[in-house]
Amino acid sequence: MKSSTKHQDNALKRVEINEIRQTLRRWYKSSLGRSLLMQESEQLDAVLNTLFGYHAVQVGFLVGNDLLASSRIPHQIVMDPARGDDLPIHLFAYPDALPIQSDMIDLVILPHTLEFERTPHEILREVDRVLIPEGHVVVLGFNPWSVWGMVGWFRKKMKKTMPPWCGCFLSLPRIKDWLALLGFDIVHEQTFFFRPPVKQVRIMKRLSFLERLGQRYWKGVGGAYVLVARKRVTTLTPIKPPWRPSRLVGKWAEPAARINSKKESDV
Repeated sequence: MKSSTKHQDNALKRVEINEIRQTLRRWYKSSLGRSLLMQESEQLDAVLNTLFGYHAVQVGFLVGNDLLASSRIPHQIVMDPARGDDLPIHLFAYPDALPIQSDMIDLVILPHTLEFERTPHEILREVDRVLIPEGHVVVLGFNPWSVWGMVGWFRKKMKKTMPPWCGCFLSLPRIKDWLALLGFDIVHEQTFFFRPPVKQVRIMKRLSFLERLGQRYWKGVGGAYVLVARKRVTTLTPIKPPWRPSRLVGKWAEPAARINSKKESDV
């Protein structure tokens, strides 16, 4: 009875997360969402051109599979737990239980997947499991140490919890610590979108100079970030047994059996 109740609670949580993700997709179609998506696509283009392999997986659907458009990896999969005829999703699965064999994937992209899940560290464990050695994970996230993070904090205090502000914004140091514990090396990290989250297009255009200033003077306080990490190859060092010199009898080594028989006779 308790197990069934727990299963129902988890199912309700999953339904809530799916609804949040759907609202986030609608937000990305707004003027502010499109502005952010444009910069995120530019950041991904610069990163994905340097990563190679055979299989790439995008865990979490946003506004299409254009996030993988610049990738040179031929086999690309978009994965999401939401179901819908209008969604170009190739595989329906939960981020913390990927139906993929271990050590099979060359590249995993997490586009704002960690902020809206109950156990983001478990998702990173799954990513570590499915990635091949020297495989890469690319994380897109909202920066809590920014104007965007402040807006999200105030909106939660006012109980205005519409996406993306209802998400749990994870800082870069926190994600890097999780990845370091899993054996990843940080390859690239960068924050971007230094303008405040204003809906008016005219004001956003006037504040475009903040992007240049931010990249020069405030590199760590952009509203969003991209993080690239590589799975470290674990090498096994063979341990040789310690060398023990044999007892010599004259010029020849005395067999161990003879030594033992001598000890027994002495007793």
